Amino acid sequence: MTGMESDRILLRPWREEDAEALYKYASDSEVGPRAGWPPHKSVDESREIIRTLFCGEGMWAVELKETGEPIGCVGYLPAPVSNLKIADDQCEVGYWIARPYWDKGICTEALQMVIDYCFKEKGFTVLWGSHFPANSASGRVMEKCGFLDTGEISYCSQLQVGSDKPVKIMRLHHENKSSWRIQGH
Repeated sequence: MTGMESDRILLRPWREEDAEALYKYASDSEVGPRAGWPPHKSVDESREIIRTLFCGEGMWAVELKETGEPIGCVGYLPAPVSNLKIADDQCEVGYWIARPYWDKGICTEALQMVIDYCFKEKGFTVLWGSHFPANSASGRVMEKCGFLDTGEISYCSQLQVGSDKPVKIMRLHHENKSSWRIQGH
């Protein structure tokens, strides 16, 4: 799996030596629950998550080029492991960014690179995303990248945090090429 980059960030595979940086940001009680997972409790837990969840196809560390430190995660889940019921030629996208980097356009930049990869390299026809209604910033990231609110609400039973809360479903079709470019910050 290749890396991707912009002027500010590099998307690259996670490495075990990222565990301390991951813990530093993923232990923040304001980050994980907004994305459906509990705050990390130790560097060892973060290392294990890198080994088991972040090591697969379609998961990238979001590295801030200025510091060389991973500050978040972005990726996609193919249909068999998606939180949503989707067709085999579709995938679900997901992301999170450390709180000190919120509202800087970094998450939008990272998601745009994943969108391009999913459509151009993987050949997916539709990308899906979801967010808790209380996390409107996450929905705004998808909107900036061209996703449309489907008006559908669902529950993601496999989430560790918030499985009992509804999520708003967003969708981006491959044919809608005009929405591939970021629609402002």
